[in-house]
Amino acid sequence: MSDNELADPRISAEKSVSRRNFIKIVIASGAVSSTSYLFRVSIPLAQASAPGAVERLITLTVNGQQRRVDVMKQETLAMTLRYKLGLTGTKIGCDRAECGACTVLIDDVPHYSCSMLTHTVRGKKIVTIEGLAGADGKLHPVQQGVIDEQGFQCAFCMPGFVMATVGFLKTNPNPTRAELAQGISGNLCRCQDYDKILTAMMRGAENMRKA
Repeated sequence: MSDNELADPRISAEKSVSRRNFIKIVIASGAVSSTSYLFRVSIPLAQASAPGAVERLITLTVNGQQRRVDVMKQETLAMTLRYKLGLTGTKIGCDRAECGACTVLIDDVPHYSCSMLTHTVRGKKIVTIEGLAGADGKLHPVQQGVIDEQGFQCAFCMPGFVMATVGFLKTNPNPTRAELAQGISGNLCRCQDYDKILTAMMRGAENMRKA
């Protein structure tokens, strides 16, 4: 500290205030920059896309509804469903296409949504666990089978098993227990209660045949 500052403490105070003001200006500038970054998609929408560019604002058909969503080119469908559209029934377990917790139906075929880029499913029909129940709230027969047999423990994996079963039953509505076990073998249960899960899925298949 200089002799002047010792002689007049107001000089030190003025410098301190100046530093605070400087910090406030920097923070404010950063906030403006962040806002511009978050909404930068609104600027180029009216312009033609560059060759090879990926459009960010896209329309998806999810559970029978058209949904407009801002999607990054490297974004997976699981991330979009959970964090952009709020469909948290689609679980992210391994995030590497191994456990099946993120299974959804795309054009009636089960897929791991954690390993599919969202941009690749434009124009396709996507169904998540939230889209299985009827408009009146009545559960899908496979969902009801899970309730009937209490076929779960922690239930984290259950949405994936239900979606895989619904997809499999579209191709084989009257499977044997062994056939259904093979058909949904791409799904894993962290509680390892496969016998109970399979019993519930078989009950769901029976419910579908009665429906």
